Amino acid sequence: MIVLSVGMPRAGSGWHYNIIHDLMEVAGYDDAREIREKYKLQSILTAVNVNIGILSLRRLGMVMIPALMGRDFVLKAHAGPTIWSRTLAALGLLRIVYIYRDPRDAMLSAYEYGQRSIDKGRPNFFSRLTDFDKTLNFMADYIDIWTDWMKDKPTLTTRYEDLLMNYNAEMERLLAYLALDAEDDAVQRVIEEYRPGKVEAGQQGLHFFKGKIGRYKEAYTNDQQIQMRERFGDALEQMGYEI
Repeated sequence: MIVLSVGMPRAGSGWHYNIIHDLMEVAGYDDAREIREKYKLQSILTAVNVNIGILSLRRLGMVMIPALMGRDFVLKAHAGPTIWSRTLAALGLLRIVYIYRDPRDAMLSAYEYGQRSIDKGRPNFFSRLTDFDKTLNFMADYIDIWTDWMKDKPTLTTRYEDLLMNYNAEMERLLAYLALDAEDDAVQRVIEEYRPGKVEAGQQGLHFFKGKIGRYKEAYTNDQQIQMRERFGDALEQMGYEI
C-alpha cells in the first residue's frame, strides 16, 4: 500500500506529508527515504520529502514494485490525478490525502520563497515567478489541479487553514481515514510533535516560512486583489474562502 500525500504548493504540504509519513511509520510503514535508496528510485523521487512528481504510468509503475513486494510507504506530490492514480486508488493500492490553501496566500508564499532563494544564490522551482502576472498564472494551474482532486471521492481533502486552526479535529479525520488508533501512544507523540506552535518555520522538510492566514490582504494592492478575485472567484467560493 502506498499513501500519497498531495498538496497545493506552499499550502503546508511538507508539514502535512511529514505528519502522515511519521504516523504511518509508527504504525509499521517503511521509511520512504529508505525505499528510495534501496529500490534505486532516485531518478523519480526527490531526496527530502520523496516527491514523485507527475503521476505517470512509468513513475507509478516503478514505485508499485516495492509496494507489490509488501513494502508500505508514504510519497508526496503536487501534481493532478491521472487515470493511473485513479486506477490504483480504485484497486486499493493507493490511498490519497490532499491539502490546499487560499490560493491568494499560496501564490504570495510561492513568489516570496522563490525570491528568497534567488537572494541566497540558490534559485529553486519558484524563482521563475518574478512578477505578479507570472505568479497569478502559476497558481491558476494549481486551481485546475485542485478542481480535479475534488472530483476524486476516495481522496481525503483538507484545508491548510483548518489544519492550523482546528488541528485536533483534522487529526481525528486523518486518523480515521488512515485507520490508525487514536489512543496509541506512539500516534499521539507524532501528533504532538507536529502540533502548530511546536514545529519551527523554515524547518527542513516542512517547506513553510511564515504560514500566516490572509497575508495577501497586506501584500497585494487593491487592483491585484481584484484581479485575483476575478481569476479565482468561483474556486474561492467553492473552497469556502471570502471573496
